[in-house]
Amino acid sequence: MDESRKHKVVMVAACPFPANHGSPASIREMSEALVELGHEVHILTYPIQENIPVVGPKIHRVSFPFLNKNKVTVGPTLEKFVYDPLMVFRLIWMIWRYKIDVIHAHNYEGALIGWLAKVVTRRPMLYNAVNNMVDELVTYDFIWSKKFALKLAGFLDKTIPFMGDYVTAVSDSLKAYLVKVGVKADKIQVLPAGVNASMFSARDKQALREKYQYTEDQQIVIYTGSLDKFQRIDYLLDATHLLKPRYPNLKVILASNIANQKDLDSIESQIQSLDIAEVVDIVKGLELEKLPDYLALSDVATLPRTDCPGHPVKILNYMCGNIPIAGFTGAAKGLHHMKTAVLAEDHNVAEFADSIAMLLDQPDKAQYVAEQARLTLGELYEWKVLARGIAVIYDMLIERDFETRKPLLKQYIRDSYQPKFWDKRQQQSAPVPQEILERRKGERRQQHTRIDFIERRRVIDAE
Repeated sequence: MDESRKHKVVMVAACPFPANHGSPASIREMSEALVELGHEVHILTYPIQENIPVVGPKIHRVSFPFLNKNKVTVGPTLEKFVYDPLMVFRLIWMIWRYKIDVIHAHNYEGALIGWLAKVVTRRPMLYNAVNNMVDELVTYDFIWSKKFALKLAGFLDKTIPFMGDYVTAVSDSLKAYLVKVGVKADKIQVLPAGVNASMFSARDKQALREKYQYTEDQQIVIYTGSLDKFQRIDYLLDATHLLKPRYPNLKVILASNIANQKDLDSIESQIQSLDIAEVVDIVKGLELEKLPDYLALSDVATLPRTDCPGHPVKILNYMCGNIPIAGFTGAAKGLHHMKTAVLAEDHNVAEFADSIAMLLDQPDKAQYVAEQARLTLGELYEWKVLARGIAVIYDMLIERDFETRKPLLKQYIRDSYQPKFWDKRQQQSAPVPQEILERRKGERRQQHTRIDFIERRRVIDAE
């Protein structure tokens, strides 16, 4: 295959774009990396955007008079029922106008929009799966009935993934879920969220604290990302309540570029009820260029979320930022307990607080897990590498040749990014094989024999 072949691609980004969180950030960085390789990338999205530069891709936005574009947020909104049909028609026109080779659809809404255009234009579609709806849809207040939400989510999970000619899943666990609902394993490639490590260059911690008005003696714990309910910020606030008496100079930063007002009100209410208002700082509208600064001035980064079928981008940001991570095992994709992070049992807030405390109390341990996490990152998650693998998938779709190109694909994207956790609870409770017990008994007998011999020699020498 000629690796120099260039493609014309349209990214269907049914989300606020660009933005400094989750899927929008991944779509932007993925698209920029593909453009650097020489591909022509178009991005179809909603009218709302943040002040983040996008270099290379061409952005196309749908619009409609009298609609408040600022209400287009994460999750379902009434405005999307207008914008999504418009995106279908716009996408069909773009495919014909720009002679698009491949539709690259992101998230469920993007997949549905892309599939409708695919039926009309006969273009192949790559679906990038980043979550399942069974875990996520029930957290949205848009759906009044949790029972109905579960049924709807189950239907979507068993329908949407089949719309793509090929599927990339952001984690091994999500791939396993897709296989469980019926998608063929040979049509799924694990493609983790990527990162641009060059953003996170070394920074002066003391200077940054002075710049953002934090003192040198403060112990700073940070969370970055959206403040939506499913992120379980409530667990972090509960842990803060437990840590407050132990650390008089504790400061917890919630740095977010996006927040649902209802979720924000809930967070602020919990802060007041726990009497931790003087401890918690909420940084709203976090700009992308300031993210490395906030990580560099902090002592510990947190992952309060417990359930996550995907791969949180914040993990990669934390790893690149060389900051030690405390979190729950359920969302800590690719992290090893006591090696690249300190992890707590899911939903155990007291253990989560202890994980944070360990990193605050043991600077050497904190430095070790941060350095190991940074080294583990390597090139596995670099967009410049992953983008080459994505281009190979485009070739597979265009030529309808999946088998002969898979060896080339494996040069850029691993077969698996399966995390392996060291769980101290399992280690303690696991039964020890009999042969190991017998060996240990033999070693103890030998040790006692050596000790008895030494003691006898001492008696003889004394005499």
